[in-house]
Amino acid sequence: MRKPEPKPDWPASWKTAYAFDLLEVFDEPHRHPGYANAYAQRRERTLSLVRQVAAPGARVLDVAAAQGNFSLALAEQGYHVTWNDLREELIGYVKLKHERGALEIKPGQILELPPSEPLYDVVVATEVLEHVAHPDRFLAKLSAFLKPGGHLVMTTPNGRYVRNRLPKFSDFPDPSVFEKDQFKPDADGHLFLLYPEEIRRFAKSAGLSVETLSVFTHFVTAGWLGTAPLTNRLPPKLISLGEAVTGWLPAPLRERVCISMAFVLRRG
Repeated sequence: MRKPEPKPDWPASWKTAYAFDLLEVFDEPHRHPGYANAYAQRRERTLSLVRQVAAPGARVLDVAAAQGNFSLALAEQGYHVTWNDLREELIGYVKLKHERGALEIKPGQILELPPSEPLYDVVVATEVLEHVAHPDRFLAKLSAFLKPGGHLVMTTPNGRYVRNRLPKFSDFPDPSVFEKDQFKPDADGHLFLLYPEEIRRFAKSAGLSVETLSVFTHFVTAGWLGTAPLTNRLPPKLISLGEAVTGWLPAPLRERVCISMAFVLRRG
């Protein structure tokens, strides 16, 4: 992935994307190590799950892909990747970073795009589900882009985390109340956080089966709840050890201390 050279005349969206890239994939993760660690875990978890369900050469659709970090990484690993985002202005920025690998560009609101042949082996959607008013319908829409036997690989914040203060989707009998606020980027656009049992229910209603569902990233290694000064001083090996120990906790406790959730759904 090529690191672009910033220009004064860049659009504001490019400058924002570049600032995030400095923290996430380029030179400055030390400025916010908790955030960088959480992002790195989410990225590696996602890429690993894609590798588990499909070999290089498979067709992958990356939905709401923003500055394209996952799209570009998968293309470099030999996948045939389609980048999608409703912000068409980011296309030029993504192309600046594209160094090698098969990358197709398909901008637009995914809920409004018709599935096109050939269908995809894998659809990736990271940190998207909490931004849409109807996550059950969203999963059904993504499923339509998959070949039979294809997989959805997704991440979303973990609603069962002990300090979650956002509402539970299932508490709202009419989710249309969220429609006016959906599709906003970043954490300010979170409408609610989802719980593992909700994911299972949505998957079933969309005709999908849950192959794996896990929580990850302990709040301490993410620098949450005032732990950033500690996280900033921990060596990477100790952070990795802490995450490994977290994985050994009983599931109910793990779901209370981890901030992220990843899952793989299969189209029948």
